Order: sequence, then C-alpha cells, then structure tokens
Amino acid sequence: MSPTPEPVVSELIELLSLERLEDNLFRGQSRDIGTKYVFGGQVLGQALSAAQATVDPAGGRRAHSLHAYFLRAGDIDAPIVYDVDRTRDGGSFSVRRVTAIQHGKVIFFCAASFQAPEPGVEHQLSMPEVPRPEDIEPAPAVPAEVMATLPPKVQRWMSRRGPFEFRHVYPRDELNPPKRPPFQQVWFRLSEPVGDSPELHRALLAYASDFQLLGTANYPHGISYYQPNVQMASLDHALWFHRPFRADDWLLYAIDSPSAQNARGLARGQIFDRSGKLVASTAQEGLIRVVPDAQTALLVPAKE
Repeated sequence: MSPTPEPVVSELIELLSLERLEDNLFRGQSRDIGTKYVFGGQVLGQALSAAQATVDPAGGRRAHSLHAYFLRAGDIDAPIVYDVDRTRDGGSFSVRRVTAIQHGKVIFFCAASFQAPEPGVEHQLSMPEVPRPEDIEPAPAVPAEVMATLPPKVQRWMSRRGPFEFRHVYPRDELNPPKRPPFQQVWFRLSEPVGDSPELHRALLAYASDFQLLGTANYPHGISYYQPNVQMASLDHALWFHRPFRADDWLLYAIDSPSAQNARGLARGQIFDRSGKLVASTAQEGLIRVVPDAQTALLVPAKE
C-alpha cells in the first residue's frame, strides 16, 4: 500500500486529477501559491494529465514530449477547461493537442506526443559533479522582520510550504540578488512518497519543471522576480521525457540561460535522477521586463 501523502502533496495530486466532462473535455481547479496569476506549472501539469487521459494505457504509450504556449494570464479564482483533440494515433506514436480555456478565452495550448516503447541507440550527457542533496542544508526561513517589509504577494510565496522540496547547490539571495553567470543546479523532490503511476509522475514533473527555470536568465543582471519593478511571465515551455523516474525521489535540475534580449530570456534545463541518468530536458522562453518603478509594474500588464 502506498503511503498517505501529506495534505500539501495530496492537494497537488487532486489539482492534477481533472474532472472529466466529456470524452475529450476536462475541468481543473486552480491553487493560489503566492503568484499573481495561475502558476504556469499547474497548467502544464493539468494539460498533460488531460492528454494522458485520452491515450489508452493498455497500449503502453507514454508521453515523450510536450510543447506549449502561454497566451494569457490565468485567473486563480476560476476553473480551467481543457479541450483535447485526438490528432493522431499511428502505429507507434500518438499526438494530442490540448487547449486551455478560461472565461471563454484560450489562455494556453500545447501538443503532446506519446510513443510505445521500442529498442534503439542510446547515449546521454553526464550529470554535473555536485554535492548530494543530503549534504546540502535546506534553505533557512526568511526572518520575520524581513518578511514584514515585503509586499503581500512575496510574503505569500516565501512563507508557503509547497509540495516540492528544493535544495540549491549554490544558493542565491533572491531579495538582494548578486550578479552571477547564468547557471544553476537545484535538487528537488516531492516532499512525500506517492504511488507508482508513470502518468502521475510525469504530470508532477511537468508541474515542477516551471520552478527555477526562467529565473536563471536573471542571474547576470542581478534582478529577481521578487523585486517590485521586475515583471516576468512564461511565453512557451518545452519538455522531453527520456527515461523512467520518480518525482518523489531526488532529481537534479541543471539549468543554463544562453541568451536574454528584447525583454525575453531563454533558459534550458536537464533533469537527472540521483544515479546520474538523464530523465528529462526542458526549455523555456519568458518575458522579463524591468520597469521604472513598482507603480509602473502594477499599471502595465506583464502580458498584453
């Protein structure tokens, strides 16, 4: 019998377990994790859950890639409807297109591809040499006197106990960020064990893959999402699944940002399990605007 997850983990699993309205139509709820709008990882995970629900598990086909675009900011207080198009079921591959709709408007769409297992050539890049997660101390809590000086949005984000635990190989003070090269490595795992469903672990990884990624593009500029004059929003997201993994065991997220320009930043990630196997890869481009002051940030939407 699988262990009973803690409430914060069970809430995430419930969030990714969509209500089926029709054969290809699903509804998901949202959760406020301290962001102004719906967290992009939530939409990624829910869209993948919807797509997976339309692929016959008996055929052994598993998601191997997902390519997504974020079109509008999501409303935390409203449900999201996911419409799945069964684009193709071929001899080895299946493709699904998922459209996320809120208040009658498309806020997101993606294509997900599924493949039946088959043998073939195999290689991978090596995992970076970093300390093991057990050798890295958890991040200390923000002192109460510092927390009291932060905007309510930032307080909610920094005081939350999320379903994933993160341990940064080279921690950075996000409230007073130094300038650094655009690289980081982060160990992460779901904070409690869950069941063995590969579909669940893929949806959980899709959710978690949106953390840390775009922020790496800020490193050379000494800026942070927490600063009131910085606007950030995901524009697109790609995710490839390479090998089996568990989201409730430690995974290393090795991220770099090769470019930032024209108010956009690009970040790439490789996700390794603790034995060094490359289990997934990611890429994301996002909007990064530094506006004159906090008041301007409130008046100018991150996405028009």
